[in-house]
Amino acid sequence: MSALIAEDEIDHEIDFVWLEDISRLDYVRQSLDRLPTRRGRPAYHRDGRMVGYALLGRGAKPSRSSGTFRRRVFWLLPHDRDTEPEGLYATGAPAEAVDPRTLMPGSKGRKTELSEGGAVSSL
Repeated sequence: MSALIAEDEIDHEIDFVWLEDISRLDYVRQSLDRLPTRRGRPAYHRDGRMVGYALLGRGAKPSRSSGTFRRRVFWLLPHDRDTEPEGLYATGAPAEAVDPRTLMPGSKGRKTELSEGGAVSSL
């Protein structure tokens, strides 16, 4: 969940790769996944679709126990607002959702009026 992502867990991010035009999305879900590499497109094993992912710099160290890297992955589920505008999230947003326009490498982003189902707000 977004609220559970600490800034120090993402401080080695250097860039994002977006697989879709995020200007068309009110929100994206984000999670920290354990991945085998610092870069490259991760495998995706959730329902829905991956929208983007973070790239890590050389300073990112793998976990001592698993050898994996914690990287952010951005995704949407089939019942999210972009595909079901009048559905479950017609208003409000999932706990792990943030407005993608507020995201920067090393910063967890935030919810906005738009991501909560309201009118476009100033970021």
